[in-house]
Amino acid sequence: MALNPAQGMGFGRHVTPTVALLFFLLVAREIYPYTEPLNAQAAEGYGIEKVASGFGGPTCLTWVSEELLIMCDRDGGRILMLNASDEFSETALITGLDHPHGIHLTDDHMYVSEEGVLAKYQRSNWTFDQRTILIEGVPSGNHQTNAINALPNGTLIWHSGSTCNVCEQADERNAALLWVDAETGEHGVLASGVRNSFDGVWVEGVGYIFSDNGRDWEGDHPGEELNMLIEGAAYGWPDDDPEHPVPEGTVAPVATWTPHTSLNGLALRPDASPLPGLNASEGQGFTLYGTVFGSWNTLLPQGHEILRIDFVPTNDSASTQPADLWDVEMTRFATDVGTPLPITFAPDGTLYYATFGGGGGLYQITAER
Repeated sequence: MALNPAQGMGFGRHVTPTVALLFFLLVAREIYPYTEPLNAQAAEGYGIEKVASGFGGPTCLTWVSEELLIMCDRDGGRILMLNASDEFSETALITGLDHPHGIHLTDDHMYVSEEGVLAKYQRSNWTFDQRTILIEGVPSGNHQTNAINALPNGTLIWHSGSTCNVCEQADERNAALLWVDAETGEHGVLASGVRNSFDGVWVEGVGYIFSDNGRDWEGDHPGEELNMLIEGAAYGWPDDDPEHPVPEGTVAPVATWTPHTSLNGLALRPDASPLPGLNASEGQGFTLYGTVFGSWNTLLPQGHEILRIDFVPTNDSASTQPADLWDVEMTRFATDVGTPLPITFAPDGTLYYATFGGGGGLYQITAER
């Protein structure tokens, strides 16, 4: 008779209830964030509703009209168009992609960020063909190339993660924000020392604000960052450490959040939104909303939330550091929301976000009646 290995080594007799409970808790801790959120809750007066699911790994959301929403499905290798007037029914616009993480749409083209590749497609209404590779060969490792956005002058900003936790990069295009000529693909480093920036947003009259996630395995160092873009500047990684969180000659973040929680997607609150915040048009500040994915690099689950981020000018004209120019208050607006990643405001001001894992759900947050 074959011997059960566990019996032969005595495991079956010596696993105590305490050890079994700890093992169960560790497994549950890893699985819980990726299951269907059961206790999601927004701030008082606001409700969360699931409007669609089954997308695999959503990584970007972009409204293109009052009814049409474009989504990147990383795991499915697809760019989808969802029709809000038809229960968010989906149409595949582009398929066969390698981990798409972002799109930028113009009247004539769609730019798609894949793993190590930036390509553009000729656009005719909602048909996309004639793929042209603008950039390829950007190394991937711990992280990959993420969002693709644009400055008002048409220059593209491509977010490129590091290949490692902490190391010197062989390719300067990693751990950076890259500028890209949208026509030719010519590109270079716009900002360096940016370990893993998932997304950014342009704020009129202010500039470009982007998220950046710091190194793991160093306890409470460093906090997840919000940064303001200064062309040509360095943002600290990999030279930062607990004694020197902002190395000499680098730019300090304008705000930080709980270490190792993965602050990712950002969306600028429009003035018309029913969600709370500052109206940018009034000149007294503005409000972003951001997703906090959560992390495996913590003993107990952290993150899995949506932040309200209020920026109020300090009127400190003497400083050149963005951190001195803004008072930033970050508060939890929604909690226990699973693994939120992309986030966006619809034209009517409703906030939408999607979870990566747990069925790949799409959710909306509205004011309760």
